[in-house]
Amino acid sequence: MTVYVDDAIWNWRGLKWCHLMADDTDQLHRFAARLGVYRSSYQGPPKTSAPHYDLTAFERRRAIALGARPCSRQEIVAVLRQVRVAEAGSKLAGFRAAQPAGSRHAIVTTILPSALPCSTLS
Repeated sequence: MTVYVDDAIWNWRGLKWCHLMADDTDQLHRFAARLGVYRSSYQGPPKTSAPHYDLTAFERRRAIALGARPCSRQEIVAVLRQVRVAEAGSKLAGFRAAQPAGSRHAIVTTILPSALPCSTLS
């Protein structure tokens, strides 16, 4: 599992901001706690479609020092898509487990390519 941080390009309140994301929401929360970011700063469903924390450029440098993988804006979007697919798959697995044996309901899934590590995306 990997934690990602994009470029600090977003201006807000006189600071540059970026996004901290991970392959897994639990991993995202653990990493944010190690970084010293409050859980109340978390932004995710249902408020936003992408589970993430907003970080200042200073926090970004600390995140990278703790092992977060720096990514471009395009790379973090690929990570976002992968996280959405993983969460949808998790929900689908729960739905399948709840179906009675011999159910006639067909479940159609779409398989999307997984996000590549940021260093290999171009």
